[in-house]
Amino acid sequence: MPPVFAHGRLRLYLLKLLDEAPRHGYEVIRLLEERFQGLYAPSAGTVYPRLAKLEAEGLVTHATEGGRKVYSITDAGRAELADRGGELADLELEIRDSVTELAAEIRDDVRGAAGDLRREMRAAASASATQVEDESWKAAKEDLRKARQEWKEQARRAKDESRRAREEAQQARRQAKEAQERAREEVQRIAGQLQEQFAKSGGVLGSLAGAWLGGGTQATSSAGEAAAGDAAAGDAAAGAEWAADLVPTGDPARDLDRLLDRFRDEVRDAARDRGVTAAQVVEARGHLKAACGRLGTTFGAGS
Repeated sequence: MPPVFAHGRLRLYLLKLLDEAPRHGYEVIRLLEERFQGLYAPSAGTVYPRLAKLEAEGLVTHATEGGRKVYSITDAGRAELADRGGELADLELEIRDSVTELAAEIRDDVRGAAGDLRREMRAAASASATQVEDESWKAAKEDLRKARQEWKEQARRAKDESRRAREEAQQARRQAKEAQERAREEVQRIAGQLQEQFAKSGGVLGSLAGAWLGGGTQATSSAGEAAAGDAAAGDAAAGAEWAADLVPTGDPARDLDRLLDRFRDEVRDAARDRGVTAAQVVEARGHLKAACGRLGTTFGAGS
């Protein structure tokens, strides 16, 4: 039997199933069997250890319901799933190809069995050529007819599944590409707005905008840098705990983008839930300017 999942691909597909809905281990096994048209079903010894490993890595979590562990994907798991969107589309195509290969093996087995049956029937016919055809001979012919029909049906299903797999994989690739393009355009739009706003504010805020967006001036007052440095040191311990659920990716620039996204979302949610006034906007501007000054000092110290 050809391998159904390449190395590491079952882990990715488990994240996909849990992203669709929380599930317990037996349900995951059943869904995998359905996706493979009953031609493949992973054992509990294959699925449960991988779920435990995903949980240890913080990508899934579980709750106990009715004596069963019900697994759910975490934000970190969704982030990994989003990062590997193109790989997931390829995996869907690989699964359909695996179904086709498994169906082909079954077809070959049926074909071999039918060939053996034909040979046996020829031998029986040769030994009893002078005898009248009896019920056993009729039953053998019926078995052969059924075997041929089953092979044709399995071959047809395999062909249809392969065609659907190609169409779904192509659609998934198009959607992933469109999503990436939309995300890139949104980031560029927000970056342009921030650059314009920061350039208008000048001073520490303007220099920090230049450092983030690749433009602007680098001049800041020594007094402002010292004050921002002292404030940043005072907030270092608290900052280490904030957004601790965002697992580092190994790419500092990407980790910073994720922190900025979290900051923006939390501020936006607070304003939406509690309302915002003009006076609060002025006060928020002051807080943002102070935060930018501190971050400018931090990035300057690390350069």
